[in-house]
Amino acid sequence: MRVKRMTIAEGKRVGIDRFPNFHKTGSVRGMKKLYYGAECLLVRCGNFIYNVSSEPQIYNQATI
Repeated sequence: MRVKRMTIAEGKRVGIDRFPNFHKTGSVRGMKKLYYGAECLLVRCGNFIYNVSSEPQIYNQATI
């Protein structure tokens, strides 16, 4: 699975700041391997990448 993108305005609308996150310069592969698991759903919004696995509808409405 890949990291999808979301605009900052869309992120504020869905309340994306309540999910665990890391900076865009961090290692996506490392975070999946060590913390979130291989099947996690990640969305980039602004300078951060959020783990939205608990609400997959947010991942589905994000663009590629």
